[in-house]
Amino acid sequence: IGGRPGNGKRFLKDLNWQNTKISGGIFVSFSYRYTIGARLEFNMGNILAYDSILKNDHSAARSRYRRNLHFKSSITELLLLSELHPLTLLRMHKKMNVISPYLVGGVGVFYFDPRARVGEEWISLHQLHTEGQGFAEYPKRKPYRLTQINFPVGVGIRLECSALVNVRFEVLHRITQTDYLDDVSTRYIDPALFQKYLSPSLASYAVQLHDRQKEIDPSAATIPNAIRGNNNRNDSYFTAQCKLSLVMGREKR
Repeated sequence: IGGRPGNGKRFLKDLNWQNTKISGGIFVSFSYRYTIGARLEFNMGNILAYDSILKNDHSAARSRYRRNLHFKSSITELLLLSELHPLTLLRMHKKMNVISPYLVGGVGVFYFDPRARVGEEWISLHQLHTEGQGFAEYPKRKPYRLTQINFPVGVGIRLECSALVNVRFEVLHRITQTDYLDDVSTRYIDPALFQKYLSPSLASYAVQLHDRQKEIDPSAATIPNAIRGNNNRNDSYFTAQCKLSLVMGREKR
């Protein structure tokens, strides 16, 4: 949803920096000879995006503006990560480097719940099956799970302030197995199906939130099976964090 002008791009090339939000967490790690490490980390944060950010753009992204969708979601995750500090690995003696760039990767589990706004109320989109997930008419569109596995990969740099304290700056990208982080993946469905599968109250929300083009252009007519999203690749998210570590069991030098 949203993105930069022109055709959709990957990673930072399609990022709207003004939509970034604060995240935070805690971690515990183990390091062997300052070279390799293992880390258990818990993070919380928020993501959001909206097509209206492209209001003044007249490139190929204009169709995204007319789509007029938006979402926000909190994300809670638990990560198991490994670290490799290559500069220490290349040295013959295993002493602590004051500055150490490193690679990090691993596996995690995360929870998300995309929501959209109607008036003053934020509605969970998962329950609305906005693209017919689970409907018999769309057997290939399975309901997505709100708890998913991700695969974080990234880079960082560690600065040893003392034997007891170090600080880090780290960028960690999460590869996910879902294209529904923003509840948008494939094509529009016939809105009459919402009445068939959902309760009247949920069906009413689903009709409003699956297609919001008329809010911009009252004459807009959406044909079922028209393009709503791009399912050629899954969604992803990343963090850029400063970290403070308190070291236990290390002798002062």
